[in-house]
Amino acid sequence: MIQRVTTPALFPPPTYSHASVVEAGTKLAFLAGSVPLDAEGKLVGEGDPVRQAEQVIANLEEQLRAVGSDLAHVLSTDVYVVSSETSVLSAVWEVVEASGLSTGPHSSTLIGVACLGYSGQLVEITATAVVPEATAPEQDPRS
Repeated sequence: MIQRVTTPALFPPPTYSHASVVEAGTKLAFLAGSVPLDAEGKLVGEGDPVRQAEQVIANLEEQLRAVGSDLAHVLSTDVYVVSSETSVLSAVWEVVEASGLSTGPHSSTLIGVACLGYSGQLVEITATAVVPEATAPEQDPRS
């Protein structure tokens, strides 16, 4: 269903693919940016990009679950981090890598930005995912 491509002519990426290809007719979900807010709308991990990244991933998993998908079916992400320091971007990427998103590995862009939408927000992730076809439950042969 998903073909992950790492282009031999390019520098090999550490934990993501250069492209993901999906056959036509597959259901896709385009997710809005996942942000580091809890269920009550309170910022999680003020001043801590790693903690915020963990909350963003947890929220992303909820978004995916709501559309019938999961982290393993994510095709691509854009990871936004409020920082110009590569060490901060790398720390956030370690959270992404540990989450299971890079299992595919998916295609991703890691971007340092000046600010994001919520006061104190340091991390946001947008994603595109395949929504796998639901399999029919097995019928009991006795029924």
